[in-house]
Amino acid sequence: MKKILTSTLTALGLCASALAVIAAQADQRPFVMNGHSFISQEAFVAAGHRCATPHVDEDRVAAIDKFMLSNRGGPARASKPGGPAPAPVVTGGVINVYLHIITDTAGNGALTQSQINDQMQVLNDAYAGTGWSFNLVTVDTTANNAWYTMGYGTTAETQAKNALRKGTAADLNIYSANIGGGLLGWATFPSDYTRSPKMDGVVVLNASLPGGGAAPYNLGDTATHEVGHWMGLYHTFQGGCARKSTGGDIVADTPAEKSAAYGCPTGRDSCTGIAGRDPITNFMDYTDDACMDRFSGGQDVRMDSAYSTYRLNK
Repeated sequence: MKKILTSTLTALGLCASALAVIAAQADQRPFVMNGHSFISQEAFVAAGHRCATPHVDEDRVAAIDKFMLSNRGGPARASKPGGPAPAPVVTGGVINVYLHIITDTAGNGALTQSQINDQMQVLNDAYAGTGWSFNLVTVDTTANNAWYTMGYGTTAETQAKNALRKGTAADLNIYSANIGGGLLGWATFPSDYTRSPKMDGVVVLNASLPGGGAAPYNLGDTATHEVGHWMGLYHTFQGGCARKSTGGDIVADTPAEKSAAYGCPTGRDSCTGIAGRDPITNFMDYTDDACMDRFSGGQDVRMDSAYSTYRLNK
């Protein structure tokens, strides 16, 4: 009986090892995104193509938090001793959305009503626990070959946004296009609005919407991720293992993460000397859409503070 049990356990161990090898090999398979080839999905992520939203350096992060702290109470909802109480922080509300669909002159890139409805449902489901919801106000379609393939920071992006953007700082503008370079999307931060109001908003690859062809990023969570930036969140891996309790992404309850995750790695712990496994299911990591399903409580508080400081009544 003992020999049988030992043999069974050994076989199970070999199976687990074999599965690990297969998974590792799969990670190194060629990866294609929107016509652009990479040696692997890891290479795609490492190249920054999952999200082109710019990294905010530590000095800028500190300045933003200092401003939020003095104007709206910041993440800690604090006030200066002896000074006036900070203005109230809103903890949720309805955000109006203006969707701009950009196609080429042949009509490529058009979205179906079902895709639009599904994307709005994905956003509302993702943010349901935060108190924020999204109301689609208008949808417009523009045929422009240059805008259709716009890249981050290009003249085409500037022209498209200057021509199409609607609403105020409190309103979300989403641009859908066949964006260049194999990118999935990018966004502006709340603190960017005063400096460049016309550039404010979120840009997503049209194929990343639900039912699109950008698998495994075609369930609509590229928009969820980019809207997270638009609401004031950084990547969960910002600052890597060096960040302390709230360093990097300035959120205490998202464990430190050495680098962006991809796929859906079970039990990943890239900062072994720091408590907590990597937050691979968090919307602000780089994992596959099917792996993402949450924001943390600390991220919720940060979104409230950033929106109240930089977007509310602006």
